[in-house]
Amino acid sequence: MSRPNARVYRATKRNIAFLAQRLRAGELVAVPTETVYGLAANGFDARACAKIFKAKGRPAEDPLIVHIHAWSQVETICHVNEAVKRLAKAFWPGPLTLVLPKKPVIPDLVTAGRDSVAVRMPAHPAFRRLLKATGVPLAAPSANPFGYVSPTTVQHVIDGLGAKIRYILDGGPARIGLESTIVDLRDPARAAVLRPGFITAAQIAHVLRLRVRPEVRARPETDQSPPDLRTSGIPGIRRARGALAPGQLARHYSPRTRVHLHARLELPARPDPRHAYLLMRKPGGRVGRNVFWLDPRGDLRGAARRLFAMLRRLDGGRFDVIHAELACGTGLAHAINDRLRRAAAR
Repeated sequence: MSRPNARVYRATKRNIAFLAQRLRAGELVAVPTETVYGLAANGFDARACAKIFKAKGRPAEDPLIVHIHAWSQVETICHVNEAVKRLAKAFWPGPLTLVLPKKPVIPDLVTAGRDSVAVRMPAHPAFRRLLKATGVPLAAPSANPFGYVSPTTVQHVIDGLGAKIRYILDGGPARIGLESTIVDLRDPARAAVLRPGFITAAQIAHVLRLRVRPEVRARPETDQSPPDLRTSGIPGIRRARGALAPGQLARHYSPRTRVHLHARLELPARPDPRHAYLLMRKPGGRVGRNVFWLDPRGDLRGAARRLFAMLRRLDGGRFDVIHAELACGTGLAHAINDRLRRAAAR
């Protein structure tokens, strides 16, 4: 294993200024967000963004999310509509990404050749300070090797990319633990949730006062062609080679250990020591060393916050199989189950 190159920086004024200078110079910086840690580059600099794809081993067909710190930046990189303003007022800064028609200032590499761009205004205070100090939007996917479990701590970033990057801004453990909700708003009359997250489809529908189309399912992994790329009817939106937004692959957020899903996970009388059992809540009575849970009481927010960290822990436990229980309900349960199903896809 390569020796880590990365140095960790606390979010001091001096360090923020230094990392902002590095970003403006075309370097990569791993950054904390309220969702997961990201790997950031200057969103206007195609060469800098190309380093993200190289460090992660990310295919060019998978677009990046562009992060901004102020509304004034939104109108410089994309075309907005009234629906965007309503959702931004309700949920920004926060874990919501909007897909909108882009302006030429954003390189095609960032958007996988599409005429649309995914935009988010994050809420993490350290990242917001860095965005403001840098003065440009920052393109950033999750800070991990492509397809692997997303990082929610600095140590996760070091474990995955420590030998390939030089700078990590420490913002503590991620508060939410799941990637942002992504909504296609190119045509506000046909809003669609592309990736579920902490902000639910019901909340989005309430703000927009319209019916939000169901979450888009990725094609089976036997079909590696991109999803349906038909236009929304807005002039300038055309067919393209890449996905509309990140997080659309059937297999993603995946540990190396096989994952088997269960609607309800009943522990066997004698759990196989080669198998790990991951429950939504702590079971009653005595349990074996290979029995784990996401939240003692089954709280969905706690479960979401710990999901990726637990998958990483179990992946390092030398188990043959991880048996994981799906969450019950809608809303955040849907987002948790989306990540589990992608982690289990073969």
